[in-house]
Amino acid sequence: MAQCVQSVQELIPDSFVPCVAALCSDEAERLTRLNHLSFAELLKPFSRLTSEVHMRDPNNQLHIIKNLKIAVSNIITQPPQPGAIRKLLNDVVSGSQPAEGLVANVITAGDYDLNISATTPWFESYRETFLQSMPASDHEFLNHYLACMLVASSSEAEPVEQFSKLSQEQHRIQHNSDYSYPKWFIPNTLKYYVLLHDVSAGDEQRAESIYEEMKQKYGTQGCYLLKINSRTSNRASDEQIPDPWSQYLQKNSIQNQESYEDGPCTITSNKNSDSNLLSLDGLDNEVKVDGLPNNFRAHPLQLDSSSDASNSIDGPDHVKSASSLHETKKANTGIIHGACLTLTDHDRIRQFIQEFTFRGLLPHIEKTIRQLNDQLISRKGLSRSLFSATKKWFSGSKVPEKSINELKNTSGLLYPPEAPELQIRKMADLCFLVQHYDLAYSCYHTAKKDFLNDQAMLYAAGALEMAAVSAFLQPGAPRPYPAHYMDTAIQTYRDICKNMVLAERCVLLSAEILKSQSKYSEAAALLIRLTSEDSDLRSALLLEQAAHCFINMKSPMVRKYAFHMILAGHRFSKAGQKKHALRCYCQAMQVYKGKGWSLAEDHINFTIGRQSYTLRQLDNAVSAFRHILINESKQSAAQQGAFLREYLYVYKNVSQLSPDGPLPQLPLPYINSSATRVFFGHDRRPADGEKQAATHVSLDQEYDSESSQQWRELEEQVVAVVNRGVVPSNFYPTQYCLNSYSDNSRFPLAVVEEPITVEVAFRNPLKVPLLLTDLSLLWKFQPKDISGKDNEEVKELVTGEPKMIGTEHISEFLINSEESKVARLKLFPHHIGELHILGVVYNLGTIQGCMTVDGIGSLPGCHTGKHSLSMSVRGRQDLEIQGPRLNNTKEEKTSIKYGPDRRLDPIITEEMPLLEVFFIHFPTGLLCGEIRKAYVEFVNVSKSPLTGLKVVSKRPEFFTFGGNTAVLTPLSPSASENCSAYKTVATDSTAVCTALISSASSVDFGIGIGSQPEVIPVPLPDTVLLPGASVQLPMWLRGPDEEGVHEINFLFYYESVKKQPKIRHRILRHTAVICTSRSLNVRATVCRSNSLEDEEGRGGNMLVFVDVENTNTSEAGVKEFHIVQVSSSSKHWKFQKSVNLSENKDAKLASREKGKFCFKAIRCKEKEVATQSSEKYTFADIIFGNEQIISSASPCADFFYRSLSSELKKPQAQPSVHTEKQSLEDAVRLIQKCSEVDLNIVVLWKAYVVEDSKQLILEGQHHVILRTIGKEAFSCPQKQEPPEMELLKFFRPENTTVPLRPSVEQLSNLIKTSLHYPESFNHPFHQKSLCLVPVTLLLSNCSKADVDVIVDLRHKTTSPEALEIHGSFTWLGQTQYKLQLKSQEIHSLQLKACFVHTGVYNLGTPRVFAKLSDQVTVFETSQQNSMPALIIINNV
Repeated sequence: MAQCVQSVQELIPDSFVPCVAALCSDEAERLTRLNHLSFAELLKPFSRLTSEVHMRDPNNQLHIIKNLKIAVSNIITQPPQPGAIRKLLNDVVSGSQPAEGLVANVITAGDYDLNISATTPWFESYRETFLQSMPASDHEFLNHYLACMLVASSSEAEPVEQFSKLSQEQHRIQHNSDYSYPKWFIPNTLKYYVLLHDVSAGDEQRAESIYEEMKQKYGTQGCYLLKINSRTSNRASDEQIPDPWSQYLQKNSIQNQESYEDGPCTITSNKNSDSNLLSLDGLDNEVKVDGLPNNFRAHPLQLDSSSDASNSIDGPDHVKSASSLHETKKANTGIIHGACLTLTDHDRIRQFIQEFTFRGLLPHIEKTIRQLNDQLISRKGLSRSLFSATKKWFSGSKVPEKSINELKNTSGLLYPPEAPELQIRKMADLCFLVQHYDLAYSCYHTAKKDFLNDQAMLYAAGALEMAAVSAFLQPGAPRPYPAHYMDTAIQTYRDICKNMVLAERCVLLSAEILKSQSKYSEAAALLIRLTSEDSDLRSALLLEQAAHCFINMKSPMVRKYAFHMILAGHRFSKAGQKKHALRCYCQAMQVYKGKGWSLAEDHINFTIGRQSYTLRQLDNAVSAFRHILINESKQSAAQQGAFLREYLYVYKNVSQLSPDGPLPQLPLPYINSSATRVFFGHDRRPADGEKQAATHVSLDQEYDSESSQQWRELEEQVVAVVNRGVVPSNFYPTQYCLNSYSDNSRFPLAVVEEPITVEVAFRNPLKVPLLLTDLSLLWKFQPKDISGKDNEEVKELVTGEPKMIGTEHISEFLINSEESKVARLKLFPHHIGELHILGVVYNLGTIQGCMTVDGIGSLPGCHTGKHSLSMSVRGRQDLEIQGPRLNNTKEEKTSIKYGPDRRLDPIITEEMPLLEVFFIHFPTGLLCGEIRKAYVEFVNVSKSPLTGLKVVSKRPEFFTFGGNTAVLTPLSPSASENCSAYKTVATDSTAVCTALISSASSVDFGIGIGSQPEVIPVPLPDTVLLPGASVQLPMWLRGPDEEGVHEINFLFYYESVKKQPKIRHRILRHTAVICTSRSLNVRATVCRSNSLEDEEGRGGNMLVFVDVENTNTSEAGVKEFHIVQVSSSSKHWKFQKSVNLSENKDAKLASREKGKFCFKAIRCKEKEVATQSSEKYTFADIIFGNEQIISSASPCADFFYRSLSSELKKPQAQPSVHTEKQSLEDAVRLIQKCSEVDLNIVVLWKAYVVEDSKQLILEGQHHVILRTIGKEAFSCPQKQEPPEMELLKFFRPENTTVPLRPSVEQLSNLIKTSLHYPESFNHPFHQKSLCLVPVTLLLSNCSKADVDVIVDLRHKTTSPEALEIHGSFTWLGQTQYKLQLKSQEIHSLQLKACFVHTGVYNLGTPRVFAKLSDQVTVFETSQQNSMPALIIINNV
């Protein structure tokens, strides 16, 4: 239990005090009424004696009484109505609230730190009022009247006669059978005569003489002259006199519920008084008896037998009753009590009480105790013996004690007033009242036995109860507190007698006693036992005290405390005590909060919200309901819906109180602020027929760090080209979409008249759908004038200025249960300045009768049309984005600091041009190498012209706008639908397969020295695109060489004609997705021709072998490929003719077929050969069809140059060389150059495709770049086999220098050898046994340096296979030749071979060694000819 102001040793004696009645004449009542008090109220503050008093017990022992208090009350002839008592108790509890500045007790128990009010003054007030207002009953005498004060005034005509009348009235009330109430202790009641004298108005001498007369008549012990009203009431304001009455009258106890308007109404001896008293039916009669209004109506808390047990009370009635009580209080507080009394009068009243007690009351009690004691002693023998004899006679043996359950029918037994058992009880009660607890205990104990023997259970329970209390209060504690007495008494009262009031008194006393002994557990059990449905207020108070017992234990039981506090709060709520209910729930909340008991937390918060709302504490209600909604709720959908509706209802009321106040922050739906995305610019237009808009950037695209890095690199590349190869220091990549991955440390730039879209990520945590209506962004704008300075007139504008910023509203936005959904909200800036997007503003509501079921979706008709909104409130939520954590400096690493995130604070700049790009006939699928012509349309949709349009891509070989030589007057797309993409010239079909020569410079095609092939200027006419203008340009596309899906990024860069300080350029992105399928695979090798001389007699011919394989698997419906032309392109070489043996000119390749081609290549003539620095290439076309495709024109040359430049960009494997001699390197380089060749081949083809029963002709080209003689080259990159797994080897790398020796292949190409001889030779062996054949050996120096050559003819073939096949022969003459060949010189040696018989011989046996003339080191290696030189020797 909570701490109390009084200890139990003070509480019990104060609760059971001698009761004295007061009966006043009209005049006496009038005198006291001048002080706004009745006579009984006048005495109340002075009713406790200030000194100890003594009396003698029946054994003549002196007994000391400390702090004796007496209770004086007006006679009331009607017992108080139960409903009136209930109303009174209810008012007492509601009137006592915790003090505002009360410091709570902090209790630490385990993990809990609880703020708990240590005291419960409302409980103490309730207990005091309850004990005071208990009606007197017949089975006990504690609150029966012991004496009666008869009060008359000295100003009356015949005061002594008035006393006689009053005395008769008292006698009539006590002894007339018509009056069953009030109860009197003994028939011979002490009458004490008090003469009131008004000092300020009365005649003092007369008063004294009357008093003398009274003393003569009643004796000095039985009367008193009380002088009051020493000052007149009109002087009341002169000095402040303390008001000791207010604290008693505030309590609204049963004795002082009076109204003073009608004046005093006292009982007089006139005739109509009787009829008045008898007609009091408690409803209609307004007559008040001695100040107590008996017309109590049924209190709202009274439980009628007809009403149901729950008897739930609606809030409004209670608010009414509480407020009416409050008004009464206010009326009372305005009245000054005792206005006519001085401090001397106070002392006189105090003296009067002392005199009355000392001379009147205590002697009377002492005498009564003696009389009762004597009666009992004298009667004891006779009565006891008579009783026991009768019992023995009838029963024949001792009656066994029956259990309480068997005695249930015997509670109705009543004793006559003079019964000896009752005399014992009377004596016990008298002893108890004067604190003689030893004697009281023994009397109660004796009475208890008698009552139990007689099975008078009500009497027995009363005796048990008081015996237990007496035992506890005995000085020196001779015996322990018999708690079992109390338990039996409570059980008897409750179960047998059905008297809950008496049971409650037992519990209140016993619990207090147990608490004083620190037996909290037993006290709690006792308190909980008496909670029942019949009284919510009682149950609530007892449960609260039980909760305090649990928390005050040695080891506090925190959760039990909280649970019982909740139960108490619930009962308080049922009893209409809203404030106390709210307080209980709030105290319990401390325990349940944050412990994961979400359902309990929800229940408590919901109740706190409701109670706060009832008490008009709207802010508390809002915050409680907010808590229910923002925690991850485990409630059912219906419950969550109820919570939400309550919340909205409360919120609506709060907002109605201050309609002009700031918008409240709403808790729902959740906003993931960091997921907010901001997009600058217009939405992308959808594809329109054949027109496909550039993809650019949109909010629908997922963020990909890799692709954003690629775009950044492309932009850097083009900016570097524009700024002469250097990226400016203030360059910052353009960001159209800002999200949590982008760099948001700078203020983003937005362009005036271009929309800003903010994507807000909402999440609905509830299982009920939320409907947001009139959803828009909340912003603040600071406009600037054109010069850029702040506009002085308008500093800041908050929402609602459409001239500056247009705001888009979403009328309805539905978020289904537990759904995450994004809303895109737009702003339209119409003025330059600084914009700050603060948050979102919307109406939050729910849908009526439209629930989503298990996430399947809402019922039909939910999304269509307007939703029926049940209730909504307008509020806002702020978008607060935390920037990235800083981690650069040491200080930032050691502390937690976050950088700024400025994505919601754009700066609006002046207008810029805005480009839109459309692609017409842009394919989605191509064959590898296929050429397709498309068109690109550039549109300037802004109001300012644009210039400097460029496009940059990582794959420049994929597209071209045509070279400078191309005519820039494109045909319309429809006209060129079936025409070839190439520039063609018709040729004569009879023409020999010789090459047609043309030439072109790569500079014309944008592939110059030091140029960036990726950055391609777009050839706009006049280089400017005016506002609203559009231009169409042709664009040739070539399918990438690898099959598969290719994503090709185009970045269009453009600038404004008028230079802007903030935005230098703008970009537009496009990602093209092309799916390529296999077409042809071309492989080529080049080798030196054995015929050393061409037509011009110059050396250095080449043979080029080209293999073309159709690798298409007919997926794309390709029937066959035709090779229509093979062209060469080189600075030094050109095709001369085709040396195909096949007569069939048309080269067709069906699926999986392979074709072989052989071409002769010769060096270009001197005038054709350009200097090394110039970029002029010679093109030679060998045609297999009817028309020549001019390979040196667009688009064939474009794609050739593009592929060439991308090939050149690939890193070449250069051997790392560590040597001192630079000359060695030069030598090796010279030798390497001999085997190098820069010949490029372009294979042009057509493919016949059947699609939708229509035949289409596709065309394309493949490139092969030949660099090394004898090494195979391919048109498409070869897939490398992944190496097999190897064991890791750990070793220290040795610093070995790579031996500087050219490879065998390189050396074999240094000198070219060729044998000239007849293919067959006839010789008559029968005439001449030796056959001599002349052979010419041609030596050709391929390098550009002098070469020393050694020819050795001594070589013999040693391997037996060679001998078997070819046979043996001998060279005649000189066996070794040493010569020096100048640069590219051809030298011939005349040799003779000698054969002895017929056969086939290989003449390729001479060994040739070579070294560079100026080298000291000789690199000698055999120049073995790979081709066998076979000769046939015939015999004729």
